Amino acid sequence: MAASGSRGSERRLIARVIPLTQTRAITGLYDYLLAPDLVQRGAGVGSLLRVSFARRTLPAVIAEITERSELPPERLVSATEMLDARLPAELVELAVWLAGEYCSTPARALAVLLPPGALRGIRERRVLVASLTAAGVRAAGADGGAALKPPLGRRQREALAALRGGPRRAAEISTPLLRRLEARGLVSLELAATPRPAPRFRVSSTAAVALPMTAEQQSALAEIGVALARERPGEEPLLLHGVTGSGKTEVYLRAAEMVLERGRSVLVLVPEIALTPQALARFSARFGETVAVMHSGMSDGRRHEQWSRLAGGDARICVGARSAVFAPLSDIGLIVVDEEHESSYKHEGDPRYDARTVAARRARVHGALLLSGSATPRPESVFGARRLLMAQRVDGGALPQVEILDMRGLHNPLHPQARLALADCRRAGGKAIILLNRRGWSNFLSCGSCGRVWMCPHCEVALVLHRAGGFMACHHCGHRERVPGHCPDCGSVSLARHGAGTERLEHELTHALVDEHFPVMRLDADAAGIDARARILERFHAASSGVLVGTQMVAKGHDFRDVGLGVVVDADQTLRFPDFRAEERTFALITQLAGRTGRGGAEPGAGGRVLVQTQDPAARAIMLAARHDSETFVRGELRRRKALGYPPFATLVRIVCAAPSAGDALRVGQTLARHAAAAQHPAAVAVLGPAPLFALRGRARCQLVLRSVDREAVIAAARDAVDAVTTTVAGARGAVALSVDVDPQ
Repeated sequence: MAASGSRGSERRLIARVIPLTQTRAITGLYDYLLAPDLVQRGAGVGSLLRVSFARRTLPAVIAEITERSELPPERLVSATEMLDARLPAELVELAVWLAGEYCSTPARALAVLLPPGALRGIRERRVLVASLTAAGVRAAGADGGAALKPPLGRRQREALAALRGGPRRAAEISTPLLRRLEARGLVSLELAATPRPAPRFRVSSTAAVALPMTAEQQSALAEIGVALARERPGEEPLLLHGVTGSGKTEVYLRAAEMVLERGRSVLVLVPEIALTPQALARFSARFGETVAVMHSGMSDGRRHEQWSRLAGGDARICVGARSAVFAPLSDIGLIVVDEEHESSYKHEGDPRYDARTVAARRARVHGALLLSGSATPRPESVFGARRLLMAQRVDGGALPQVEILDMRGLHNPLHPQARLALADCRRAGGKAIILLNRRGWSNFLSCGSCGRVWMCPHCEVALVLHRAGGFMACHHCGHRERVPGHCPDCGSVSLARHGAGTERLEHELTHALVDEHFPVMRLDADAAGIDARARILERFHAASSGVLVGTQMVAKGHDFRDVGLGVVVDADQTLRFPDFRAEERTFALITQLAGRTGRGGAEPGAGGRVLVQTQDPAARAIMLAARHDSETFVRGELRRRKALGYPPFATLVRIVCAAPSAGDALRVGQTLARHAAAAQHPAAVAVLGPAPLFALRGRARCQLVLRSVDREAVIAAARDAVDAVTTTVAGARGAVALSVDVDPQ
């Protein structure tokens, strides 16, 4: 509908909006007249509208309110519909920053930040609630309604008695029964907002009570207190570098208490809710109803309720995984990033944000203290933050003894010494954790006669055998096939399985350690969903003895008090990846698994035992992890990265081109490289590639990497190159897809 210009003194407000479309070419703001009723309803920055855009009706977010437009009034269209949901103005600004920082679009960034279910109109949960009327109170008195005519039946008297304690959900008693009492004027029935049950997590008996602190914890907390008292604490982040079991969570809790006393709010990030339940449980136990939980595994309805509690100020602490970094908290005083080394803080969708970087941004905007923590911090964090060291475990126990086992010449998944150690653990009624960072039964299946290897038809990777389900699967696109009985090429039934995954290891241990009192459990991505993984952890936690086999999930921050043995299988697997972070990941994986053992006096006088199986026993990362020497490892990593020009001394941007054919992908990659190399920026930007990648989901791919010591320059070069290519290939929409990853992991 075309809008007329202003007449006389009539004041018309203009909304500058961001249409929520996935089209990369649409990045600007678009002007719409605000209908008077929307102004009266308080439309402002962050409000969601429905607008007519490009012959469609699209949702849009107001980014600015103004009284002037570059367009003449007769060309402006009125926005007449406003949705109930609203995004805080600070988060709208954050979305614009996010789009620029990660070479995305404001619309795609806003899609990540919107209130849960905002575009589907999710409302608060309402249920029928019964309460006594004044007549009902009298009837439920001393005579229990015996004087009423006709007299109340037994079940009706019981219902009135139940309501004397206060309103109850109708379904808890009997809705038809209560309707009959309502007809007699004794009961009132009405729909009332009722929150969904909060998630429950295991809470230890001491979780609600502040634990005694060691001298190292007290020193760290004192430093945090000094930082919080500064005028601009967001400018100097702190890194709590403490060995596993040193009590970092208790320091977080005390720091949060200090911030709450100042009347400010707290944001706590953990790598994955289901795998770090103790942090959430302790915050919930210590601070009660003021804690809200947010993570992507929750239903939209529950997330909406938690989001609303935070936005309304009913909850002042938010604990959650990666996406919780966008929680609508106001006046944040502290942001905690627990286990900051975890790669799960990096988002894989567009925009490919890093929650740790977003947390730093929000800390600066709010003037909040950013407190990161890890036993194996990233070199980037050590370089960019002031460290608070905690080198001792809170229980006074020693760190576990780590032994390196040479697997050269051996073909069984477990070293003989590892088998003996497991047998000893079973006889002693102890617990063990075995880490094998590869799920499934075997890495791949081949024909012993003609050499055929079963490959994914959509990706250039081998299918992984999952024996229990009788299928082979691609761990990239999810394609599945039944396990063949013979080779379709030569007819041979001589099919060989290569390598071992967690499923095979679980099977072998179950048969080797036949003991109902020593169960074997498995935790990996095949345990679908947060609840399934949490149940496995609960089962292992509650067992008096047993062994937990799994991928890197088993090493993620668990606080098991009675694990005496840890085994790392194929420890050098990650060293074989063509990635400058390969040594960092290997060191962290071994150190973190070692940190699950020897807590709470699992072996009196010792810190437990860890066996590291490897084909490369002299590898630097493995030897330093065996010595628990994080300091030497980080110093060496920083020297190496400085010499090679890797982060934190430079910024990398990875651009992936996907197309129907390898030639198409390569041509677009070469065009991107030319634009990036020709870009005019103050700092030099090196362009590496394009180089081919394996096909994925039926699409050929290539990649190029941009590198510069100037972060703004390299991001701008990537953005300009992508914008130029997007314009060039606009006519072939869908033929070529571009993916931009700033700070690739």
